[in-house]
Amino acid sequence: MARIKSRTVADGTLRYTAEVRLKGYPPQAATFKHLTKAKKWIQDTESAIREGRHFKTSEAKKHTLGEAIDRYLVDIAPGKFKSHELEKRIPILNWWESQIGYCSLADLSVKEFAACRDTLITHGNKGKPLAAATIKRHFLSISHVLKICQLEWHWLEQNPMKDGIIELPKPPRGIVRFLDDDELARLTIACKDSLNNLLYPAFILSVSTGMRQAETMNLYWREPVTPPDDTAWGVVNLADNCIILHQTKNGNRRRVPLSGNALIELQKLGKVQRLDTRLVFPSPTHPNKPIELKKAWATALKNAEVVNFRWHDLRHTAASYLAQDGATLIDIAAILGHKTLDMVQRYAHLSDSHISSAVERMNQRIGGA
Repeated sequence: MARIKSRTVADGTLRYTAEVRLKGYPPQAATFKHLTKAKKWIQDTESAIREGRHFKTSEAKKHTLGEAIDRYLVDIAPGKFKSHELEKRIPILNWWESQIGYCSLADLSVKEFAACRDTLITHGNKGKPLAAATIKRHFLSISHVLKICQLEWHWLEQNPMKDGIIELPKPPRGIVRFLDDDELARLTIACKDSLNNLLYPAFILSVSTGMRQAETMNLYWREPVTPPDDTAWGVVNLADNCIILHQTKNGNRRRVPLSGNALIELQKLGKVQRLDTRLVFPSPTHPNKPIELKKAWATALKNAEVVNFRWHDLRHTAASYLAQDGATLIDIAAILGHKTLDMVQRYAHLSDSHISSAVERMNQRIGGA
């Protein structure tokens, strides 16, 4: 519904106040000197509201970015993110509030965000320059706040951070670190000789399956009474020689086949399960928490003389060996639990041998024809 009210002001001229009321939207009003402009404003405003284009200038001027962040952290973030994700996002949004939280939403522009980008590049969040991936995480976080302002709260007409309008630094090309045959042999021996009797089974399981560290360390012999909500976890099924990962990083369930030494080690552990926990790799002092292998792992790396190597690189090692043995990128993605092939493209060069063979077979056919 729309209507126009007229009134006479002090100088004797008329003013026309146009009002628009549509169900489900807050009422809108504007005053004009000319009746024709008031009528046109009503037509344009009704069309814009129905098409989702209406810019509520008064709302954008009424709220600051700081207010938006505060409301987001109370009303949106707790229901959208898991606790460990929320812990990472809160300091990022607090940083944004400290930088430009005083700005009204109507005054936000590319200029303010570009200046913040430059600050992150040179001084970072706490005075230290940040990596490109971390800077991107900062902008994704604030962009989602502005998206909520636009689509749910109707505080903005457009998200000023939409469509990558701010040019961000590109992350360096990732380096894939994996064990060569000699390093694998030395590290296997070092893990076997460790004083921590769970290091070797955890190591051999990780390098044999390519599971993430959290997936490996949060394995259960039977489903836990209260499954953890915020971490990857799975259940060992020795009857079917597999692991079922119920919760993974990308949210999908995954079946992990077991064979060779990985299966043998889990069968050994299965015969000596602790009665006070269902975890496969429990802490000696806190039965319901996974064991901390950081110290034992560092000692094994040192004894094996393997440098510049992380536990996560065992996952790279498994993927690299699969590629070298002729597995396709689709196979590797399925085994590692990637939704797309983007993350496994880094291993493509390692499977060149079977690609070359395919090209050679094709050319032999062409030549024969």
